[in-house]
Parts: sequence; C-alpha cells; structure tokens
Amino acid sequence: MKAVETNLLKFLQGTKQFIIPIYQRKYSWTINQCRQLWNDIVRSAEDENVKGHFVGSIVYIERGLYQISSVPQLLVIDGQQRMTTLTLFLLALGKAIEESDQPCDITKKKIMNYYLVNNDEEGELYHKLILTKSDKDTLINLISDKKLRDEYSQRVYENFTFFLEVIKKSEIDLNKLYQGIAKLIVVDISLDRDHDNPQLIFESLNSTGLDLSQADLIRNFVLMKLEPKEQTDLYTEYWYPMERSFGNLNDSALFDRFMRDYLTVKTGKIPNILDVYAVFKDYVYHHSEQTVKDIIEDIYRFSKHFVKLAFQTEKDKSINQVLVDINTLKVDVSYPFLLEVYDDYEHQKLSKEDFIAILKLVEAYVFRRAICGVATNSLNKTFATIIKEIDKESYLESTTAVFLLKESHRRFPKNEEFVQELVIKDVYNFRNRNYLLRELENFNRKEIVDIESYTIEHIMPQNQNLSSEWRQDLGANWEEVHRTYLHTLGNLTLTRYNSELSDRPFKDKRDLEGGFADSPLRLNKGLGKLDVWNEDEITKRARLLADQALQVWEYPQFSNDLLSKYTKKDSEGEAVTYTINDHPELQGEMLALFEELSKRICNLDSSVRMEFKKLYIAFKTTTNFVDIVPQKSKLRLSLNMAFHEINDPQGICKDVSNVGRWGNGDVEIGVSSVDDIEYTMFLIKQSFEKHRDDE
Repeated sequence: MKAVETNLLKFLQGTKQFIIPIYQRKYSWTINQCRQLWNDIVRSAEDENVKGHFVGSIVYIERGLYQISSVPQLLVIDGQQRMTTLTLFLLALGKAIEESDQPCDITKKKIMNYYLVNNDEEGELYHKLILTKSDKDTLINLISDKKLRDEYSQRVYENFTFFLEVIKKSEIDLNKLYQGIAKLIVVDISLDRDHDNPQLIFESLNSTGLDLSQADLIRNFVLMKLEPKEQTDLYTEYWYPMERSFGNLNDSALFDRFMRDYLTVKTGKIPNILDVYAVFKDYVYHHSEQTVKDIIEDIYRFSKHFVKLAFQTEKDKSINQVLVDINTLKVDVSYPFLLEVYDDYEHQKLSKEDFIAILKLVEAYVFRRAICGVATNSLNKTFATIIKEIDKESYLESTTAVFLLKESHRRFPKNEEFVQELVIKDVYNFRNRNYLLRELENFNRKEIVDIESYTIEHIMPQNQNLSSEWRQDLGANWEEVHRTYLHTLGNLTLTRYNSELSDRPFKDKRDLEGGFADSPLRLNKGLGKLDVWNEDEITKRARLLADQALQVWEYPQFSNDLLSKYTKKDSEGEAVTYTINDHPELQGEMLALFEELSKRICNLDSSVRMEFKKLYIAFKTTTNFVDIVPQKSKLRLSLNMAFHEINDPQGICKDVSNVGRWGNGDVEIGVSSVDDIEYTMFLIKQSFEKHRDDE
C-alpha cells in the first residue's frame, strides 16, 4: 500500500479513470453534507492563512489482473462519496464561470479537460469518474450537458443543482472559489493486488462520511475480492434483484434485519443487529468450502422468502392471507422459523396444506399468548431454536407437538385459559383489537367484510354519566357493571353509525336506521332481538364470541398417545414427569420452609413457573433464574448469574463457578430458616430481573 498526501486537483489531473465498483452503495450524500463542504471551501478561499484543507482519503486498486486499456482504470474502494461530490462541485463551478461575465483565471473548458474528462479518449473512457447504476448515467449526462433520462439519480442532480445555485447566489469571487478548492488535500492510497487486503483496509478506513450499513459491508465483503466480470455477473443476477425487492435499500434497516434472521437460521443463534456483519464474516470463514456464488445464491433464495413474509407478496392468495394476519400481529421474531419452513415448502418437503397449517399454528400460538398476557421477551429465542426440535419426516405432526409441549413462559395457552382471559380482557385498548374483531366477523365468511371502514362501538356507552334508561337497564350496581365490562369483548361491536348511535338508550341503538337490528354484520347478530342490555347479556355475548374464537385460533387436537411420542423420555423410554414426591428431603420444617420460599418466588411475577426436576426444583421466567436443591438441613439455592454480578452486602453468597453443582449459575446460597427468606429474596430478585428482561 502506498499512501501519499496530495493536492486534490493534482490528484485528478492526467489520463485516468476512477470506477466505483458495482457492489458499492449508490451516491448518498445529502444537501446538509454538501453545504458543509461548501462552507469548508469558502473558508479556505477567504482565509489566506489556510494553506490546505484535508477532505479525507481516496483508496483505489487496479481494476483487474488482465486489464488492457490505454487509460489506467482504478477501482475506488473508499472515498466515492467525496469524489462524486467534488466532481459535482467542479462541474457546477465550470458552468457558473461559463455563464458569468466576470474575468476568470480558469475556464469551464480547462476544468472539464483537467479534472472531469479524458479529452483524448472516446466512449466511456472519456469520463474520469464512472459511478454505479442510475448515478452513472446521470453524471455522464450532466457532464455532457444532455437531457436527463426519466429514471435519473435524484441525489446526483439535486446536489449539482445545489452547488450551482449557491455559487451563483454567493458574492464570492469565482477566482477565489477556485483557489479555495485548489487548497483541498486528500490522501492518495493505492493498493497492490498481490500484497494488500482491500476488505481489511476498507473496514479500517470507513470512519468518515455516512456510516455504512450492515448491508453495505456485507455486499462489499462478498463481492470485493472477485474479478470485475464475476462481480458484475453475481451482482446483476442475484444482488441487484435482491436490492430491488427490498426497495433498492433506501432504508437498509429491513435488509439488516433479514441478514440477522438469515444468520439465525444458519447458526441457531441470534446476532445483535449491530453485529450482523461481524457474525456474517465468521459464518463465511467457517464455511470455506462454499464459493462466493454458493453463499450469494443462498442469501438470495432466503431473501425471497423474507420479502414474501414482510411485504405479503406471495402469489398464492390462501397463503398470503395468513401472512397478512401474522404480520398484523407484528411478530417479526417468528421470521427465522418461518424462513426455514418457507424454504422447506419451496423444496416440497411439506405440502401447501401443511404449510398453511403451520402458519396458522404460529398465528394461534402468538395471538393466544397476547390475549393471556404471556411475556413475549423470550419469543425470539423460542422461534430461533424450535426448528431443531422438529422431525421433518413428520413435519406438521412434530411441529404441532413441539408447540403444544412448550411450558411456562413458552406455553401455548389452552382453551380454558384463553377463554377465561378473553372474556375479561380490556379489548378496546388491546393493540390487536381490530384484528380480533375482523377475524371474528369474517370467520367462515366468503364475502369478506373490510372492517377498517367501520368504527368500534361500545354497546353500553363510554360516557360515565349514563342516562336514567341505561342505569335502569344495568341495575342497582350499574357503576360497577360499567367499570367492569365497558371495554370487554362482550360490550364491543362494529358500526358505521357511531355518531348516530352515540349514548342513546339500547332500544334506540337497536331500532335506528343502521342500528343493531339493521346491521349486516355477524357481530351484531342477535343484538336486534334483545330488549335490554345488562351484565347478563354482556357475559352471554362474551362467552358466545369466545367460543367462536376457539375455532378461529384453534388449539390443535392431539391425543395423549400421539403427544407422548414427542415427549422427552428417560433411559427406559418412559415420559419424564417429576413431582414434589421425588424430593424426600422436603418434609417437616424443610417442607414448610420450601413452601414459604416458593410462594414468595412465584409471587414475583405472573410469568414465573415452578418445575420439578429429578434433582432440583427450577423457577423460570425466560429461563431458570433460581434452582433449589432440597437437603436435610437446608435448601441449597443456585442463582443463574455470574458471581461478579451479584450484589451481596452480607457476603453470604458462594462462588461455585469451578465447582460441580446441580442447578444453573455460579452463585450459591444456603437457606435454613424462615428468617433467612427476606434477604434471600433480595438476592433472588436480582437474578429474576436479569432474566425477565433477557432478549
């Protein structure tokens, strides 16, 4: 590598061509960054004490090993944003000089011939800077003073126009302005193909200008080391179509998310969104048997699944409708699992019917948990690892079993819990209330109702100052009924006559034009036959809708015999189930101590579940946070934390990081008396808080 500090204008002079590789991102500097450059140039022009102003480095390498050209062609590895912006500034300055009547030491023709074009060359070699995609044609047309095409680069044109306008509006002498740009300094860094690693140098130098996204870094990583022809072929066939499917990556956040999900599928671990590039490099290094083409093909294939999931662009309408419903629930964490299932469906490892059944299973699993208020902070781990538990020879059956066998905070709420929570839940303030009412209204309905054109109607009005008619209908305890049932499922429906119905008495709401008796909606079916609306009718309707919900978000029917086929077995093939009876130490005082402590632990949060194991009792939220090993004289507790993480003012905790123990974690506590419980709970809460928020 050769690095030389040099004057920008001298750097641009001479016959040469700078090419922005096809894998580089599009030109992306904004007006704000152009204004900053303008201010720097003006300051350099007007301050005679400024001898030079550094604007960054330009890193390049010879185009290819087998290049034959009269013009040295140099691939720009870093600095394309600065080079493009300075080219636009020089082009605008030349045009301003041409249109000005003030005498100038430099002419437009000289600016063109010195810095923008190779005057003795023809065709593409005529231009000193070749950009990528639509940026390329736009810059060439601006330099050639030709009309822009319909699909021109807005950024290139806007920034050129900005410089042209600000030069014309400023009162600064054009000669001085030229002197200002003549003071700009760059570091000219040329790389040797045989000895330098362009990717490593690119990463270390990428510290100025706009930060590269994970998508930019990954694209550069996979394409940079290839010869230009192979770069172009792979980019054109795979990467560019992928970029287009993601909206040309104007916002790279979605692509970064896809790559995180892709890597989760491939590695079984969830990378931090900011570490996607680093994890991707590690993944590639550990799969060195794959060619760059193999890797890009695989990414491209999974990206098509992701786009169908994220944008619901599946051509099969029956599949796409389930994708719409899943995305309404906003469970992006399910994507790693669904990506692999999608890929298996595309490879005909499961039928369309089974694929839809699995999609609906995920929908029901997520929605039931939302209704039941089950903590969601472990869902990403559940969906990241669940595919490993599936027997793809019995795809649908084993997938269903795996979901049904989830326990504690990962559980699939059963019908009893689902109905119990659904009828009392504040549905009106529930994030997915429209989805809930839409699915109930359209269940088994061929003529789908677009509920987005309807509004939520409280049958019993929201107004706390209820009329005498409403108070009479609701009874002596009308205030409690109003407070308890106002926002629940039984009291909510849909209408387009919200303003007309308003706070009117129930019979008026029923009989008005557009009222309940006149409504075409199934949700209003039955309301037209009632004479009164009270607590009894609200609970009846809630139960009726809840029974329907059991069909919409179905809990799979699975026999115990079939389920036992997928239950973890012990060494003799029996299903493993342990109870308190498997811990004979828990009797007398130890039993009383355990019962008091376990009650306090379970009361920490509704997400806490107690699970008896063979050798200890586990207390879980997203994972085990405390395990209890019963002993004759004490309860030995293991807290699932590193020893240095625990705050233990009394110094009773023991570091067992290098000691074999049953239970999870490096922190051990002994509890032998009820008097110890208060301080023990102070320690346990620390482990609980750590794992409750664990992503």
